[in-house]
Amino acid sequence: MAKAVFPGTFDPPTVGHLDIVTRAAAAFDELIVATGVNQSKNRLFEPQERIEMLTELIAPFPNVRVGTFDGLLVDYCRAEGAGVIVKGLRSAADYDYELQMAQLNRRMTGVDTLFFPTAPENAFISSSWVKEIARLGGDVSTFVTPAVHSRLLDKF
Repeated sequence: MAKAVFPGTFDPPTVGHLDIVTRAAAAFDELIVATGVNQSKNRLFEPQERIEMLTELIAPFPNVRVGTFDGLLVDYCRAEGAGVIVKGLRSAADYDYELQMAQLNRRMTGVDTLFFPTAPENAFISSSWVKEIARLGGDVSTFVTPAVHSRLLDKF
């Protein structure tokens, strides 16, 4: 397969994201891990910090690079020449939401979406939960890479 985009806010990137990157990197010739940089959103990490964390995360994968987008994901895919969007699914709720988005994206531009079911050991991990647990002083070291964990500790 050719080129795919794995989009997300990655605020912060988790081991669940790493699992999807690992599997998608094996399935595509090129994978772009693309983080949205919409300044109007309230994020814990600034866009540049998320780019740095993602760059560390993807370092072992020669066919993966980090990208950024602001606007419609499908416009970004078109500009990059990517015909596939990669999404990880943790639950049926994720599927219900992502299926509608995939159908809309396909209708708008012809870009397809490929769903990767999350590995069972990562199914409960979300960036939102990681931030909340870390904010309250809990140990999130098994949910993120050591580099991301260090950045979380610095924030809190």
